[in-house]
Amino acid sequence: MKGIIKVNGKQHPWFEGMTVADLIKGLSDSHPYPVVRINDQYVSRPNFDKTMIPDNSDIFLLPMIVGG
Repeated sequence: MKGIIKVNGKQHPWFEGMTVADLIKGLSDSHPYPVVRINDQYVSRPNFDKTMIPDNSDIFLLPMIVGG
């Protein structure tokens, strides 16, 4: 089954069984995201492979911020 999710405010295709790791692999973005917010739930990188994304989710990718 195919569906749609929102990633940082833009529509993105979704498929049954999609994980956070699948989403990030499919992006044309090379940022190392340590945390992702799915709706109101925060997920850290160690859990990306096992965290499923539900259809119609609103996802926000939180980039790593460094500086000094």
